Amino acid sequence: MDTYNVPTSLDLDPGRSITDYLLEQGKEHPERVLYEEKAGETWVPHTAAQTLARVEAIAKGLIAAGVGAGDRVGIMSRTRLEWTLTDLAAWHAGAVPVPVYETSSPDQAHWILSDAKVKAIVVETSELAAVIEAAREVEGGLPELGEVWEIDGGALDTLAALGAEVSDEDLAARHQAIGLDSLATIIYTSGTTGRPKGVELTHGNFVRLAAEAVVDISEVFAQEGARTLLFLPLAHVFARFVEVLVLVAGKPMGHTADVKQAVVDLGTFKPTFILSVPRVWEKVYNSVEQKTGGGLKLKIFRWSAKVGISYSRALDTPQGPSARLKAMHRVADKLVLSKLRAALGGQARYAVSGGAPLGERLAHFYRASGLNVLEGYGLTETSAPTHVNRPGNNKIGTVGQPLPGTSARIAEDGEILVKGIGVFRGYHDNAEASAEALEDGWFRTGDIGSMDDEGFLKITGRKKEIIVTAGGKNVAPAPLEDALRSYTLVSQCVVVGDNKPFIGALVTLDTEMMPGWLKNHDMPEMTVEQAAKDPKIREHLQMAVDRANSKVSKAEQIKDFTVLTTDFTVENGYLTPSMKVKRSEVLKDFAPAIEDFYSQAAQKRNGR
Repeated sequence: MDTYNVPTSLDLDPGRSITDYLLEQGKEHPERVLYEEKAGETWVPHTAAQTLARVEAIAKGLIAAGVGAGDRVGIMSRTRLEWTLTDLAAWHAGAVPVPVYETSSPDQAHWILSDAKVKAIVVETSELAAVIEAAREVEGGLPELGEVWEIDGGALDTLAALGAEVSDEDLAARHQAIGLDSLATIIYTSGTTGRPKGVELTHGNFVRLAAEAVVDISEVFAQEGARTLLFLPLAHVFARFVEVLVLVAGKPMGHTADVKQAVVDLGTFKPTFILSVPRVWEKVYNSVEQKTGGGLKLKIFRWSAKVGISYSRALDTPQGPSARLKAMHRVADKLVLSKLRAALGGQARYAVSGGAPLGERLAHFYRASGLNVLEGYGLTETSAPTHVNRPGNNKIGTVGQPLPGTSARIAEDGEILVKGIGVFRGYHDNAEASAEALEDGWFRTGDIGSMDDEGFLKITGRKKEIIVTAGGKNVAPAPLEDALRSYTLVSQCVVVGDNKPFIGALVTLDTEMMPGWLKNHDMPEMTVEQAAKDPKIREHLQMAVDRANSKVSKAEQIKDFTVLTTDFTVENGYLTPSMKVKRSEVLKDFAPAIEDFYSQAAQKRNGR
């Protein structure tokens, strides 16, 4: 099928904005818990009434500080409650919050702040305040930027005190002037190539999409005690959408600063639904496997995982699981799968995974463990989700059908085009890029895929990342990379082979998982440099490569690989904050290693 459309189910007042939902929660359900903040080992609730009062006070402070309607206010912080409060306050005051990743360099911060003409910024720490001061020194300066408020220095209290003289009527006038068509935020694409572009998203993009999603996947929010823990960076569109989604749904949300801490906090917060990216699900699986230890316990884990995956796959067949497989699944659940549920807090029934392909094997494993992972798809330019699998209609291996108000089309060259309520209005001050990306309302995603007769979409790769070998074979690297990255020892993988005689791979090792892996395999401790050359490690990596190769044709298979001693991280610039590899940067900086790899491979093949 070439085109599939799902009509909207809701008719919203054009005067609505994001914080209308906060006002309604605060006035109609004042005692309802909206947020929970971690204090030591406990979670402190914040009711709707408390949150509304706090947000209104901060919003008044922004007005008193000279932030006008439509002015840009930067936010540079890790994920925490104050991020959300600042976001809501800026919206309530009619301002436009602009996120800046807390990992940004002064040059990167300078580009965003200058391009968006940010008037003031809220940062988390004094260290980040120093980054902003350094950004002022970059060529061109930041003439528009005034105040820099520091969260850890009591910025929100300072703003609340500053706004004490601003009247309720003045604040209400600001808020009432905002509607669905008003600009809500400018999110700069973290970008795997080139300079980030500012994506302009409206209140309507977020509100209409979130309201439709709450109705469309109502089973997720209708659970008793429904709640979620947010640990994705709030500078990313996925987390911003979640922020609006839970506000519209009126469900509690906790914040935690990073993925590592989230593994601990999931156990105490006990979410019923989790929204994350595939790398987190890979990490959780690998962490549980590693903690089982070696020997018999490891064999039991792998047997249980295999049984669980087989059981889940059988659920999708007309006859369903056999009596024998059901019995084996009960044993596997008691031995291993129940422990995974406990690690996630014991109450999680649903998860939404987006940002990259999850992989069929992991999706089946988690479903067998009692966690229904609903894979979805979207981009910054679409306010996050365009597609998602539904609880009662989930095709593992696809990213589901379009959300209400969204249409999808497959172009002649295989590119996925989308149109609908979530599609952005254009790139900030970049008419040329906007015209290139949008045609008659259809957004060119840059991804390639296929769609079945029921509208279920399957992503096969990025259009610009297609590798053409010397033999003329077109290869999408993503399926191979995703499969190889799921192995415990592997941190990141980049498949190469453009204009080369065969497909190869650059592999980096997961230093967090490596000590446990070595112990479980009765091997001594070693450095990354030693591990990269170790024959036994290469043997296991080759087995992982062989498994990845089994999913593609012979011409697309990885024929050889090299292990790099430098991992790809956000800090060294090879990963985006949403954990995607900056492919162009890797190919550029590791070009000598790639050439050396192919040269050595040629020598091996020639027997030298």
